[in-house]
Amino acid sequence: MVQINFALKEVNCKIVFYGPGMSGKTTNLEIIHQKAPEENKGELTSISTDGDRTLFFDFMPLDLGTVAGMRTKFQLYTVPGQVYYNSTRKLVLQGVDGVIFIADSDGDKMDENIESYENLIENLNEYGKDIRELPHVIQYNKRDHPNALSVEELDKQFNRFGVPTFEAVAVTGEGVFPTLKVLAGMVLESIEKMDSRRSSARPAQQRQKAEAPAAGQAGGRPAPASKPNAPAVAGRPGRPPAQRAPGGRRPAAAAARPAAPRRQAANTSASRRPSPSKAVASAVRKHSDTKKGGMGLAVMVTVFLAAAVAGVVYFVLNNQGI
Repeated sequence: MVQINFALKEVNCKIVFYGPGMSGKTTNLEIIHQKAPEENKGELTSISTDGDRTLFFDFMPLDLGTVAGMRTKFQLYTVPGQVYYNSTRKLVLQGVDGVIFIADSDGDKMDENIESYENLIENLNEYGKDIRELPHVIQYNKRDHPNALSVEELDKQFNRFGVPTFEAVAVTGEGVFPTLKVLAGMVLESIEKMDSRRSSARPAQQRQKAEAPAAGQAGGRPAPASKPNAPAVAGRPGRPPAQRAPGGRRPAAAAARPAAPRRQAANTSASRRPSPSKAVASAVRKHSDTKKGGMGLAVMVTVFLAAAVAGVVYFVLNNQGI
């Protein structure tokens, strides 16, 4: 798996040399280390295994310049060739970004080549990787062997996925660097594809985030939240209690409802007057129930004036003894 170190501005890619025993994996890695510039290579580390001259693993960071302003380093590994080191093979394949499969061109080694390739596919599957999607190439090594098969015959029997192939004589260095160069380009291309997919996915994600708050809203504004029913107030069920503004004053909405108390006060005053006033007050109440607005107010004022005049006349007549 590609590792990006933003602090050091480095992109680290892992390449594994895979193949049967004695096919030339170790030789490839040693030639690369010998001919790579001193400033562009790290120390070659090796651990030998019994019964096989291949390495347990070889580690060599090879600096191949910069990509998008970041230095690109390839960590090169080999795996043991024997089957009984399969656990080590799987361990080395963990996080691999590209594979160079080294096949022996000797016709007598074809069964071993196929067995090792099948083992590679199986081990990659355990990590959830498909060899058809993983950058990999095949190197037909030992082309100088007298029993070497032709490239056409090797492709027919071995190269089932049509990946790039290279002829090599690893002991002399022939074909070693071309193999590595092409695979390195394939790995970098896969990194660019992954980066482009991520970049194209970001606008879609941003649009989804921008559209998410608008879901369920009318005209781009949030819908008003439903309020629970207000507690009942004596005489007016279902309405919230009147609230006072700062300073003890009632809000304007509360001050706009004085009509009913005034009518009650007027009725109380009228009840203390003589009987004619009571009749007039009763007429006022009936009339005010049927009229609304400004006309009702005018009629009410007129009736009040008439009641007052009637009260005065009644008082005068009583005083005169009529």
